[in-house]
Formats: sequence, structure tokens, C-alpha cells
Amino acid sequence: AESKERGLNVELNNGRAAQLAIMAMLTASKGLIVPPLDAIEGFPKYSGDVMVPFEGQLHVAMPELAAWTEQTLAR
Repeated sequence: AESKERGLNVELNNGRAAQLAIMAMLTASKGLIVPPLDAIEGFPKYSGDVMVPFEGQLHVAMPELAAWTEQTLAR
């Protein structure tokens, strides 16, 4: 019962984090300041096309993010 409760809390928190990420990306696409993203040094700027994930064109934004991730993990 305790592990099930913990699992539900984890799932709930993941959903909350996903909602925050979506709102941050939508805000960034409008050219507004997004403190959680702007505070990460070297984080690539969002391309501005919020519909890319729904068009099957994830490869458009991924190279920049992949390069940033590799550079960050190499530290």
C-alpha cells in the first residue's frame, strides 16, 4: 500500500513537471522570459514553433538540445 501511494505521488509530480515544461516552452515561443529555462547556462533557445512535436518534425529542434546535453554531461 505504501509503495502504491508513493508511485501515485511520483506519477502526479511527473505530470506537474510536464505541465510546467509545456507552459515554459509555450512562453518561450512567444519571446517572453522563462526563468526556469533562462537560468540554465547555455540552454538552447526554443525554435518558436510550438507545433513541431505534433507535426512529426522533432528532428528540427533535437540537434541543438542533443549538443547541449552532451556538453553538459561531459563536464
